[in-house]
Amino acid sequence: MQLVSWNVNGIRACLGKGFSNFFGEVNADIFCLQETKAREEQVDMAWMKGYKAYWNSAEKPGYSGTAIFTKKAPLDVQFGIGIEAHDKEGRVITLKFKDYYLVTVYTPNSQNELKRLPYRKRWDRDFLAYLKTLEQELPVIFCGDLNVAHEEIDLARPDANHNSPGFSDDERSGFSKLLNEGFIDTFREFEKRGEHYSWWSYRAGARARNVGWRLDYWCVCDSLRPRIKDSRIMSDVMGSDHCPVIMDFD
Repeated sequence: MQLVSWNVNGIRACLGKGFSNFFGEVNADIFCLQETKAREEQVDMAWMKGYKAYWNSAEKPGYSGTAIFTKKAPLDVQFGIGIEAHDKEGRVITLKFKDYYLVTVYTPNSQNELKRLPYRKRWDRDFLAYLKTLEQELPVIFCGDLNVAHEEIDLARPDANHNSPGFSDDERSGFSKLLNEGFIDTFREFEKRGEHYSWWSYRAGARARNVGWRLDYWCVCDSLRPRIKDSRIMSDVMGSDHCPVIMDFD
């Protein structure tokens, strides 16, 4: 089974840059999207055949949002994490299947000068608690733009970014807590070296020079480790300032 996660930075814009061709060529079992910036009725879905679609859009138009397209219908669907303060921005969708939960998430950005860091820390705590609650029933897979480069190896210029959003001590600690609670960063199961990134600024030709950050992840709880067959970053796929990340799962 192949699963794709991609922050598309606006699904309508990404469709104009070849998203539907990529979607058809990959033909994955599940596609998880973040930062859709649209409601379902605003998107021409003629290209999406053979999939069930689930959308969670932000109350604010053109902002945030997530979607999942799946060939296999889930047993249940939940939007958000059940906390009103977090659930207005369309950041989480959970699908329940027979033997696992699948969660896609678009984690809040701490913003310039870390203005939203206190909220981000609260989000990280509450999202982890949500995952652990799900895990009491079934193993959990989650993916998305987590808006954090965990270690220095996960961004091109760590020395210059220790107080930048996405690489602050608090955000990195939040991701460490996920791992300490038994979740696995699947990409690092297969690749231990640096210079592998999933987001690049549009400025100064950063992508061409590979001056990037690894912000996008597939993670699973430890009990699912034997079922991970591959986890990789598709850095050659254009259409957004992020690229897709893929997990092959048995």
